[in-house]
Amino acid sequence: MKILLLNNCYRSGSTGKIVEELENYYNHKGHETVVVYGQGEKSRASHFKIASRFYIKVQALLSRITGLMYGGCFLSTHNAISIIKKEKPDIVHLHCLNSHFVNIYRLITWLKKNKINTVLTNHAEFMYTANCGHALECNKYQSGCGNCERCKKETKSWFIDRTAKSWKKMKCAFEGFETLVVTNVSPWLNERACGSEILKNYKHYIVMNGVNTDVFCYKNNRRSADKKTVLHVTAKFSDCLDDLKGGRFLIELAKELIKEDVEFIVAGKHTLKAELPSNIKLTGNIIDSERLARLYSDANLVVLTSQRETFSMITAESLCCGTPVVGFKAGAPEGIAIPEFSDFVEYGDINGLRNAVEKFLSLSFDKEEISSIARKKYSKEKMAEDYLRIYEKCINRSEY
Repeated sequence: MKILLLNNCYRSGSTGKIVEELENYYNHKGHETVVVYGQGEKSRASHFKIASRFYIKVQALLSRITGLMYGGCFLSTHNAISIIKKEKPDIVHLHCLNSHFVNIYRLITWLKKNKINTVLTNHAEFMYTANCGHALECNKYQSGCGNCERCKKETKSWFIDRTAKSWKKMKCAFEGFETLVVTNVSPWLNERACGSEILKNYKHYIVMNGVNTDVFCYKNNRRSADKKTVLHVTAKFSDCLDDLKGGRFLIELAKELIKEDVEFIVAGKHTLKAELPSNIKLTGNIIDSERLARLYSDANLVVLTSQRETFSMITAESLCCGTPVVGFKAGAPEGIAIPEFSDFVEYGDINGLRNAVEKFLSLSFDKEEISSIARKKYSKEKMAEDYLRIYEKCINRSEY
C-alpha cells in the first residue's frame, strides 16, 4: 500500500511526531510512504516540504488582512496537488492542515473532485468549525458562524469578521466527498465532529493518538524524597486570566498546598507576570523525551488545568510512565484516561481539584501496573494498526 501523509509539520510538535511514527511503522511493515508538510527538516527522498518559514509568515500576514485563515497559499497548495498526482498514493491521510501552509478549501475540493481515497484525522476542531481550534461553549459551528465574539483572538483578523464566509467555504469544499473517511482522536472529539454540519454525513472512527512506549514507560529511578511531587506539563505556562492552559489555577493550587510539603514542577515554556510561590519549580521547555519520561516517572501525580483538550498526550504519557492524573474536565482527557488511575473535576473548581490532589497523593499506586495497562492502551503500534484497517476499508469501499 502506498500512503501519503500530509501535515503542517514533521517530527516537531505532537502531530509532527505522530506522522513520523506512522511513517516509520508503515515503512517497517513494507508499505511505501510519502510525507508532505510545511515545517520541519527534510531527511528522506520521500519527504516533500512545500513551504518555507518566510512563505508561511507572508501567508499568515495575508490571512490577517483577508480574515480567512485557511485560504491563500496558492503555490504550496499547487505543489501539494502536483505531488499527489505524481506519487499516485492508494490513500491520502490528512492530519493538521492549519498554520498557513496549504489552502484547505482548494485541497479538499481537488481531492473530492478527483475521487482520491482520503482519511481526515481531526486533532483539533477547526476542520468542522471552519474557524477556531477550540469552540469551547460556542455552538455556532453547528449551523454556520458569523458575528464571532472571539474573532480577533481565534482568526487574528485585523479588519473584518469572515467567520461566516469561512464556514460556507469549508462546507462547500466537503459536500459530496464520496471517498472520505473521518477519524477523531478521542470519543469527545468524535461526538463533536459527528454532530457538526460540515462533517456529519461521513463515516467516523475513533483512533487515539499513540505514544512511543519505548520511551514513555515507567523508569524506576525515583530518589527518596520527603516531599510529594506534582508535575504539570504544558506547552505554555502563563498566569493570564484568558489562558486556555489554566496556569493560574496551578499557581492557586500551589499556594493552598504550600504548607503541606508538596513540590510543583512545571515543564514548559513560561510567560509570567507575577511572582510564583516558593513551592513551584520551573524546568523550562523540555525537548528530550527521555528526560520528560523520567520526570513523569518520578512524580507522584500529574495535574492538568486546561479548559479544553481534544486528546491530551500528557495524560497518555503520564499513565504510560506509571503516574496517575488529576485535573479539570476538559472534554477529551476524562474520556481517554484510565478511570482507576485518574480523577477529573469541573473546570475552575479549585477546591475540587485540591481535594482530588490530596486524595491521590495519600494513596499508594503500583506504577509498574499502571504503566503496563497504559502502554497497551496508548501504544503507537496500536494507533498505526487502527489506521491501517481504516485505510483498507476506505480503499475497498467497505463498511462506510
